[in-house]
Parts: sequence; structure tokens; C-alpha cells
Amino acid sequence: MGGENMTDIERAKQILISEGCTCVVCKGDNIHISQKRGVAPLMELLDGGADIRGYSAADKAVGKAAAMLFVLLGISEIYAAVMSRGAKAVFDEHGIKYSCGEEVEYIVNRQKDGMCPMERAVRDIDDPAEAPKKIKETIEKLRKGD
Repeated sequence: MGGENMTDIERAKQILISEGCTCVVCKGDNIHISQKRGVAPLMELLDGGADIRGYSAADKAVGKAAAMLFVLLGISEIYAAVMSRGAKAVFDEHGIKYSCGEEVEYIVNRQKDGMCPMERAVRDIDDPAEAPKKIKETIEKLRKGD
């Protein structure tokens, strides 16, 4: 498949798989690639004021927390290798096209013994604008070992 005729979402997905990265956002020739885990790439884009409205994204795992950040970033379409039902509900509510390799009830934590702490942090939030604060608080708690 030639890169010339690919849509942005196809290109993002191809890069995600071929480069073995964790998150890709692209629009035309503007491509951001990250190897960082979890919501870190999205928080960096958000905190850095990146204008990626209308971009397509591909990510290894998208839970509700990541979905809310993608909404705030203005992503128009997303593919996730693994996507939680909570993420799908957020995308449905905000009219963002999505596809996934595998749908799960929730994203699991790194120890694989429970819910991802970011997913838990936004479980009771409906407004994406509230997500960054909750996510940052959770990251701080995890850093401190609480």
C-alpha cells in the first residue's frame, strides 16, 4: 500500500504498528510520534499547547482518560489496538470516529491486577475539561507512592 494514497488514520495506524511506538497523531505530513507510556504523550501535547485539531490518531491503548484528552486535543478520528467501553462512550458523545483491534471493559493497570489508575481517576467524570486536573492529581499520587 503506497503512502501517497493513505488517509491520515491509515498512516497513523501503519506508523503505530511498523514503528512499535505507543501513540501517533498525524495530518498530512505533520506527524507526532511518541514512545512514552500511558497518557504521557497526550498530556505533553495538551500542556505544550499543540494545535492538532482535525488530526487522526493511533494509540496502543485508549481508556476513558485518554479519550477525554483526545477530545480536548480536537482529534477527528482514532484507532486503538485496545479500547475500553468508557472510551467508546466518550467518542460517541463527542462525534469522534473510532475503530479498535480489541474492545475491553476497562484498561488494566501495568501489574495486570486491576483497573488502570487513569481510567479509575476519570470514572465518574463526564466533562473532558475536568480530566487533566484529575489525571495530574493521580500521577502525583502514583509518584509519591500513595
